[in-house]
Amino acid sequence: MEIGMIALSGIRACDAELLELGLTLPGFVERSKTIASLPSLGLLTLAGMTPPQHRIRYIEVADVRECGELPGDFDLVAISSFTAQISEAYELARRFRAIGVPVVMGGLHVTSVPDEPAMHGASAVIGEGEIVWPEILRDAECGRLKPVYDARGREFDLADAPVPAFELLDIEKYNRLTVQASRGCPWRCSFCASSILLTRKYKQKPIDKVLREIDKIGELWPRPFIEFADDNAFVNRAYWHKLLPKLALRRVKWFVETDLSVSEDDQLLAAARRAGCAEVLIGFESPVEAGLDGIELRRNWKKRQWPLYKQAIRRIQSHGIRVNACFVLGLDGHTTDVFEALYDFVQDTSPYDVQITYQTPFPNTPLYRQLQRDGRLTHDGQWDRYTLFDINYKPSPMTAEQLRGGFHQLTSRLYSDSFTKWRRDNFKQQYRRGAATRQRPRSL
Repeated sequence: MEIGMIALSGIRACDAELLELGLTLPGFVERSKTIASLPSLGLLTLAGMTPPQHRIRYIEVADVRECGELPGDFDLVAISSFTAQISEAYELARRFRAIGVPVVMGGLHVTSVPDEPAMHGASAVIGEGEIVWPEILRDAECGRLKPVYDARGREFDLADAPVPAFELLDIEKYNRLTVQASRGCPWRCSFCASSILLTRKYKQKPIDKVLREIDKIGELWPRPFIEFADDNAFVNRAYWHKLLPKLALRRVKWFVETDLSVSEDDQLLAAARRAGCAEVLIGFESPVEAGLDGIELRRNWKKRQWPLYKQAIRRIQSHGIRVNACFVLGLDGHTTDVFEALYDFVQDTSPYDVQITYQTPFPNTPLYRQLQRDGRLTHDGQWDRYTLFDINYKPSPMTAEQLRGGFHQLTSRLYSDSFTKWRRDNFKQQYRRGAATRQRPRSL
């Protein structure tokens, strides 16, 4: 079969004023642009486990309106999309079906709202796609795709993970490629719409498989930049203590998402720096304690970590590893004072990068269900507004107008050229001080 694998890419936001503001403040959209330019690891993974008798083309679509005439020679099309782009993905599905090409759709949004693809003539893949992909291929060859392929209740063993088909990519288009070392997260944050929706377990890929994927990228791209597509990478520290010395031999630079508990392990931080770790992204969520109460549903873990926030940033950056500090504005308990509190927090700690977003109730998350029960969703089902940069619920105790106005003003202050330069200069000073401290001989 001829198989088309199509990923939706690009930044989405409905707030025209914020978009215009972002164009003059490059720091504001840096991380969003990076995410938007990442290839679809899910599709590349499915391509990597597809038998060689099938031929695959990987296509990225930034704007459905500009993609022109669709290829009509596919026997099957697989589409992956985020929630904010799903309406465009459904438009693509309808267009392919109109020319007689069967379509399957998967990813986090489809897993959360599995009834939607059928409305647009597509089959839904629910849960971990690797489990059902062989069945999809067999059914497509016979011309009888099922409406739903449901992998829920089954767990994919990452020991069986294929090497993603990175060779399908035009490598020069990317500033980083993704590798997944783990899936899931031990924490249960109310707003989380990541791989925890696909799997109930936190599971780790065998180290040799991770290294094989990195070596494959290295064959295509000398001295690459890797982003680990893990929701919380350093949970299993023993695993990383084994991986890092081997990763250091590859001479790659990399970025990873984790939680602040990594700051407790100086040995791990030193090894990560030697192995090429350039930056860690950490979800601090709120600069004030009030916004954190109950945000992590199992043990209220994030609220209990709040007193350690500033120390964690300084300690990580003292090892020469940049911190991308992420905050969610509009959490219950946030008043209009949160904007000044966040600016002061950033000024005090100088994280190299800062990311601010609105609280966003992605479908089927605990946050979404709670706001729906409380009648606080303002744009339920209007998925194009679920961008992280548009308000789609009634905040409390702030109004939506206060939240939007404060967010815009904070954006201007946080991402100004002068403040961004000041933060990054301070990061260098933190690293120099940390290096000097570690080089001092210990007194007897």
